[in-house]
Amino acid sequence: MILQQLPIPLLVIAGPTATGKTNAAIQVAQAVGGEIVSADSMQIYRGMDIGTAKPTPEQQGQAAFHLIDIVNPDQEYNVACFQRDARQAIWEIHQRHLLPILCGGTGLYVQALLEHFDFPPGPADKQVRERLTREAADIGAPAMHQRLTELDPAAAARIESSDLRRIVRGLEVHELTGQPLSGQQRVDDCPPLKYNSISFVLCCPRPLLHQRIEQRVDQMLAGGWLAEVQRLRAAGYHSEMQSMQAIGYRHLLLHLEQGGELATTLHEIKRDSRQFAKRQITWFRNRMAGEWLYWSTPDEQEQAVKQLIEAGGGLAGGAG
Repeated sequence: MILQQLPIPLLVIAGPTATGKTNAAIQVAQAVGGEIVSADSMQIYRGMDIGTAKPTPEQQGQAAFHLIDIVNPDQEYNVACFQRDARQAIWEIHQRHLLPILCGGTGLYVQALLEHFDFPPGPADKQVRERLTREAADIGAPAMHQRLTELDPAAAARIESSDLRRIVRGLEVHELTGQPLSGQQRVDDCPPLKYNSISFVLCCPRPLLHQRIEQRVDQMLAGGWLAEVQRLRAAGYHSEMQSMQAIGYRHLLLHLEQGGELATTLHEIKRDSRQFAKRQITWFRNRMAGEWLYWSTPDEQEQAVKQLIEAGGGLAGGAG
């Protein structure tokens, strides 16, 4: 068990895709003495390097990264796993008298860590889940959703009536723990770690952000993204896996399976990436308290990084 007296300093650099978070975090780590904890739900997977914009070997040589390449694409990994692993990584960085820097665009990961979500334990076996799944096959997802509404209306309100996986999970948690899923996902009054955190959201104006997203998709494809997906497919990873649902990977898998014009697939990847960035911005605007750093020119980007370094230096200095 981790014992802690004083809050751990933590710098958070969040924001939508393609806004320069990784390079900014590297510069902060180098300037103040820190290590980076990735908050990206796709960079955890081994072999998925190009399409997830994973830090390159060169970048990983410039600063220490954590929670990258930790599971295979066919392994289950969720927000509760991230919370556990990120807490451990932050604690170990702090023990080395360095500044932990949480960096990434997966909003739920960031929120779960900062707000100390308390997740229910997993079931002892899969029998309950399998039984509920069979029942859903018999009576349909809407009927199962209605059952969840009666047991846990707060959770049911957040889950679409067609989202069978989450409906089954809500019913499963209620049956195994006697408590609603909505009650389990609360802010823990006594979290294992306390943080002295400062949060920033790095962002660009929409036209520039769209331009950067489209340029990066082109660079990924030129850098061998399609060949990467081919290798993953040959290794037995398929579109039904959680990892292969990532933007771009599912598109390229479908292209490999069904053919068609690669230009059309590329257009769809860019479109869905832009929409994903919009959802990220909405998430951080509504659910994360932090200072927004907008930049549209190299000089403004440099000023944003300087502000991050200043904040990181203040946290690192106050940690002693």
